[in-house]
Amino acid sequence: MFGIEFPILAFSHCRDVVAAVTKAGGLGVLGAAGVSPDQLDIDLRWIRDEVGQRPFGVDVIVPAKYEGKDEGGLGWGQLVDMIPRAHKDFLEDLLRRYEVPALPDSDPAAGRGTTRPAPMSMNQASGLLDVAFAHPISLIANALGPPPKQMLDRAGELGVKVAALAGKKAHAVRHAAAGVDLIIAQGYEAGGHTGEIGTMVLVPEIVDAVAPVPVLAAGGIGRGRQLAAALALGAEGVWCGSVWLTTEEAETHPTVKQKFLAASSSDTLRSRSRTGKPARQLRSAWTDEWEGPTSPGPLGMPLQPVLIDEASRRVDRAAHDPNSKAAQLANYFVGQIVGDMNQVKPTRRVVLEMVEEFIDAMQRVESMMQ
Repeated sequence: MFGIEFPILAFSHCRDVVAAVTKAGGLGVLGAAGVSPDQLDIDLRWIRDEVGQRPFGVDVIVPAKYEGKDEGGLGWGQLVDMIPRAHKDFLEDLLRRYEVPALPDSDPAAGRGTTRPAPMSMNQASGLLDVAFAHPISLIANALGPPPKQMLDRAGELGVKVAALAGKKAHAVRHAAAGVDLIIAQGYEAGGHTGEIGTMVLVPEIVDAVAPVPVLAAGGIGRGRQLAAALALGAEGVWCGSVWLTTEEAETHPTVKQKFLAASSSDTLRSRSRTGKPARQLRSAWTDEWEGPTSPGPLGMPLQPVLIDEASRRVDRAAHDPNSKAAQLANYFVGQIVGDMNQVKPTRRVVLEMVEEFIDAMQRVESMMQ
């Protein structure tokens, strides 16, 4: 489908990781949900210059359900007005107790206006799609729900393949009916938005349900043995995200990267505290506080991202001091594979080690069959 050497697709918000995986023989996919159209244009131009004619892709988020969906997403100011006072008070108290200072006036995020489109909405995604389709991408992926019709139509006109993530069979069947080219079966172990079915069960279930649409396996995959297992389950390849977060190229917050390197596979949990939907992330004081007895509970999407937007930036800025109380709050999305992410490596080395272990695993299985 893509003319790549290895069946490894890498999701990352870091353009350096995307380019490195593509140049190593896989296919890098740039996460675009958190950037502006202008920044996406800059990043895609850079990736194109780095990889030449090799394929790369873009991942956006247009959820199947969110506040204001009928209008394509409410305005930022409208959403701010919908946030209960109790949630605002809880968040300010949380930041006070962990000694998180306000953003300085010089920070680009300080005092941003309320005319922005809502995050994780069609209104926000439209500008990103315009930019993405202006570049020679090979793949566009939607991370939450079936890709909207305009995404499918525009991709079809340009010969761009469309992928969608699915956490259960019913989701995958809807994606296939919508006309996607590729389905990513993402199991419970995965970082970010994920369902409750483990990868080992989910992948063959979806493969059988949507054949002949090709399927990628995701969730708990970062090594060659897991790649071999995914192919044995019927997948055509793998979709990896978390494993790149501790690479040399990754722009992961330094305090969070150190937490990842020290974490075990038991140190993650699914929490609604960042996006309003269950998303696996590193457990921290942030997730504990939002699930504590004084918490009003996270809001839905996109109200929760609007509520915590500035607070997250304040935490990230303050947490650069690993000894600060703010550092206790710092976290990020990551899957259970974090227990294997205990050494900083170049992205290319991660790819090649995965391929080498895959070959060893296949040879071992072959020897057992003789």
